[in-house]
Amino acid sequence: MTTLDRLRVRGYRRLYDVDLAMKPFSVLIGTNGSGKTSFLEVLSLLSASCNAQLSARLSELGGIGDILTRDKAEAIEVDLSSPVKNQKPLHYGFRLEPRGQGYWLQREALTQERNQLKPFKHIEAENGDVRYFDTGESKLLRPEWAFNAIETALAQVPKMFREPEELRQTLAGTAFYASLDVGPRSPVRLPQQMRPASLPGSQGEDLVSCLYSLRETDPDRFEILEDTLAAAFPDFERLAFPPAAAGMLSMTWKDRNYSKPMYMHQLSEGTLRFLWLATLLGSRDLPPITLLDEPEVSLHPELQSLLVELMREASARSQIIVATHSDRLVRFLQPEELLVVETENGEARLTWANEMEIEDWLADYSLDELWRTRRLGAVP
Repeated sequence: MTTLDRLRVRGYRRLYDVDLAMKPFSVLIGTNGSGKTSFLEVLSLLSASCNAQLSARLSELGGIGDILTRDKAEAIEVDLSSPVKNQKPLHYGFRLEPRGQGYWLQREALTQERNQLKPFKHIEAENGDVRYFDTGESKLLRPEWAFNAIETALAQVPKMFREPEELRQTLAGTAFYASLDVGPRSPVRLPQQMRPASLPGSQGEDLVSCLYSLRETDPDRFEILEDTLAAAFPDFERLAFPPAAAGMLSMTWKDRNYSKPMYMHQLSEGTLRFLWLATLLGSRDLPPITLLDEPEVSLHPELQSLLVELMREASARSQIIVATHSDRLVRFLQPEELLVVETENGEARLTWANEMEIEDWLADYSLDELWRTRRLGAVP
């Protein structure tokens, strides 16, 4: 599944000018500070802008001045292409410029080629003049509602405008998952309130509900998950869900070596993280774009091999974009899945590994060995 087939970013931290063809499954590698996390941040910023939370997200990041490319950029520009079934792709982009202590949206546009000399304009905005294509009037019109000038026009598109609203929902649904907190009092180790859930939560706060619902509503898929756990942990037998209190559920893990099952607070960090990732990636309700930052933390190399297979399988339902420092994870990837991030004169450069003329090297070395020996231009 490809939600974005091209992304161009200018002026964001080290991403001074990056123009990249996107794929259903991509794993970014590079040194600390090379721009991997910045790439995920841009996609999170794009998602926030489609949820009318651009101002709040920029504040969280320290303001536009803190994220502009140092000493080089005067604005942040994001442009993308998104495929549309049986139609030409949508093209969307905006330009953010500093203004006093804040920012303003200098440019924003959503267009689509429709076999015309000029692209069809769904949204056109420049220097504060915002216009939408009104399907009733068949022309671009200024909004008649209270328009918020510090949020994107796409975030405020009328719901009846089908193509813009579908793109907004798609981008707004992007989900970011950092490393799971598995501390003694973390949500994933405690009994959880029973509620409908199809995803395990960004910190595993809905993991128990998600798995219980899966067992009750989709037993075949739950069996697949348990088979995955058995492949990862040969002594695993089954999961169970004993009640903990009114409206609360616990979860237990049965190991064939022990007579009594283990509760969540007794499981190892790697076991909990793999269980959470397997549940997330196996969900039928993954968002259109799923961002994973260092998912390999605490995982044994054999588990990382299974994780790569889970991510590949999930990329049929969600565009999976991963940032990693793990050379062991890289071992299990194909060159076309690996995106190498390097810096040159303080700017990030992103290159697909299969475009780096490494075919001869792969006859004698694995991808992780090429990374460690700097043949890919990056080291862990």
